Parts: sequence; C-alpha cells; structure tokens
Amino acid sequence: MIQQFADWLVYGLFGLSAESHLGVALNFFFYDTLKILILLFLISGLMGIVNAYLPIEKLRHFLTTKKLYGLQYFFASAFGAITPFCSCSSIPLFIGFVKGGIPLGVTFAFLITSPLVNEVAIAMFLGLFGLKTTLIYAGSGILLGMVGGFILGKLNLENNLSDWVKQIQANSEKENEEWESEHTPFIKRLPAIIEEAWGIVKGVLLYVIIGIAIGAAMHGYVPENFFAEVLSADHWYGVPLAVILAVPMYANAAGIVPVIQVFVAKGVPLGTAIAFMMAVVGLSLPEATLLKKVMNMKLIGIFFGVITLFIIVLGYLFNFIL
Repeated sequence: MIQQFADWLVYGLFGLSAESHLGVALNFFFYDTLKILILLFLISGLMGIVNAYLPIEKLRHFLTTKKLYGLQYFFASAFGAITPFCSCSSIPLFIGFVKGGIPLGVTFAFLITSPLVNEVAIAMFLGLFGLKTTLIYAGSGILLGMVGGFILGKLNLENNLSDWVKQIQANSEKENEEWESEHTPFIKRLPAIIEEAWGIVKGVLLYVIIGIAIGAAMHGYVPENFFAEVLSADHWYGVPLAVILAVPMYANAAGIVPVIQVFVAKGVPLGTAIAFMMAVVGLSLPEATLLKKVMNMKLIGIFFGVITLFIIVLGYLFNFIL
C-alpha cells in the first residue's frame, strides 16, 4: 500500500519517469519515510502496551543479574535475523527496547543483526551463490551481532544515550508505577500510550527526513557500475575501501543482494562484495542520522567503529575461504 502510494505520488501526480534519477530518488524517499514513521508509531505503541503490562523491571533484573552464558545475545541476534527490517526500520524497535530498560548490549545485538540478515536475503543468497556461501553469510551476520553486542555491553555506555531517550525511560517508569498503584484499566491507559508513541514520532521526524533524504540521493544518483569498477581490482585495500564507500549508501539486505551479484560478475571478489553489502545495510549514514536522536556522537562512533572493524575482518576471511 505504501509503495503504491509512493508510485502514484511520484510517477502519477508529479509525472516523473520511473527511469529518471530524480523519480527513483523521490520514490525511495517517500516510501521509506512513510514506512519508517508508521513503523515507529506502531512499534512505540506496542512497546508501550508491553511495558504497561509485562514485568519489564523483572526482565531487566533477570538479564542483568543471571548468568545466561551469552544466550541473551544469541536470542537478540536471532530475533534480529528473523525481522525483515533495514537499518533505519530497526531503530524504532531499538528505541522500544531501550525504553523498556533492556540492557544496551543485548539491544545492540538486535540492532546489528536485524539489517544484516533476513529470510528474503537468505533465500536470494541461496539461489545466487549456493548453500555454503549462504550459511557463511547468515552465520557470520548472527555471530557479528552477538560479539558486537557483547563487546558494546561490556563498555558500559548507557550514559551516552541521549537525554531524550533517558527522559522517555523516566516517564515510562513513573507512568507505569502510577498505573500499577491505581490499577488503571487498559482503556484508560491507551490514550497515554498513543500520545507517547506520537511524541516519539515527532521527536525523530526531522532525523528521519534528513536520513532518508541522504539515502534517497545516493540510491537514485550513484550508479552501481562506479562501485563495481573501483572494487574489481584485487588489491589488499579492497575490503576496507568497499566498507568506506558503502557507508553513504542505504538499502535493505534483500535490495542489495542483486547488486552484489553484479559486482561478482564484474570481477569483485565475493568477500569484498559481501563486506560492501554488510556495510551498506548495517552502517549507513541515514542510520547514523537517526541514531543521533538516540545517542551521542561518542556512542555512535564506538558503535560504527566496532562494526566496521568486524565487517572488514569478515571480508578478508570470506575472500580467503570462498
């Protein structure tokens, strides 16, 4: 429905061609902006209901005090792998987890894996590159989320969350305590939950527009042949160069897989191509723009730095074993 509206608006009402750079960029912008805002509102509302009725404090206490031997990171990464979100679409759920007080490392494990791996991309990978490559891609994406979440969790970075998020957490806890003490029924809680969800949408609206505009411009105007030509030479710096060039881009895993096939057909090493794909879907500038509302620049830098290092290492490893 959203895609049909974007098509009607750009190609019908505006009269732009679906083959033009401007048409493609604007279609991408309107589709992703509407999708993310609707998703953010729905997930924020859902997490508000969850926080109101489930013992979040007990869950937080369980996750922070029990020895789970890393299973919490595995479950968060596995959940990320089965959610068909791009990096920007994952952030609403990330905000919901943080709002609910889920440990930051566990939340990061989800945020890392969610854009990297999904069932559509796995099916496409299987058809294009075979079972071995697909298993390595999916397994490494989940492992990256687990290890990245574990490391980020051990750095005790909670103080680097934005004041906006901290205020949301405080308001949510205070409101839930009042509801519990007064035994407020759901029908009376619902308006406050909807109002808070709408407040979250308004809070990130500007960041969504700026982030998606950057991604739309790159999506509509940067030709894939440029990347294929630059990365096709077998140089030692090919993998880090692929990751650096990928950061300004923005796409979901399923959307970038066909591009990776083109890269490989034009001589780009498979590991370098996969590293490019992981960086596109997991380290995009639009994602960083959205995260700026949630955390400070220090935490964004640490998050991007850790994931960039891991993707580069994986790229070299893929080139060695594939």
